[in-house]
Amino acid sequence: MAKNNLTTVAEFILAGFTDHPNLETPLFLVFLSLYLVTLLGNLGMVVLIRVDGQLHTPMYFFLSHLSLLDACYSSVITPQILATLTTGKMVISYGRCAAQFFFFTICAGTECFLLAVMAYDRYVAISNPLLYTVAMDPRVCWSLVLGAYVCGMSGAILRTTCTFSLSFCEDNQINFFFCDLPPLLKLACGAQ
Repeated sequence: MAKNNLTTVAEFILAGFTDHPNLETPLFLVFLSLYLVTLLGNLGMVVLIRVDGQLHTPMYFFLSHLSLLDACYSSVITPQILATLTTGKMVISYGRCAAQFFFFTICAGTECFLLAVMAYDRYVAISNPLLYTVAMDPRVCWSLVLGAYVCGMSGAILRTTCTFSLSFCEDNQINFFFCDLPPLLKLACGAQ
């Protein structure tokens, strides 16, 4: 017999930040400046690699996708943190929590697969330097990157579906600053 999700929680309380209101403005400024530096650095790297013809090699191609993923990581988590610090409301709806978890998991999974692709690229470059340009032509590079994104998305769909099919009962306080797997599993009804 299949069990249904008996979720009675409509929103979660993010309790991963300070309880001191006088620290909210300095923390907001620190996180905002770090977020902007992260975005400018990573997106600047992507643009630089696309514009400079000398950087059109497989290693820099993969590095540009890694920078893009880092920018996406920051964009999944930081806006919620900034909103929490600005408004003082530490509440995130069930749907927003699921969406944040899904996109965070896409970034995390894809980054793992992309790092494996980058390791394979370096292995080919070291073990067969004379055949490197033949073995890692643009079509192969695009296939490897596309495979990393597909695997990352498949894993995210599976993890999000499994996590949010759990039942969350009365306790809705996440002891973290965004919706991540370990804190969510602690809130599941059967997890106590």
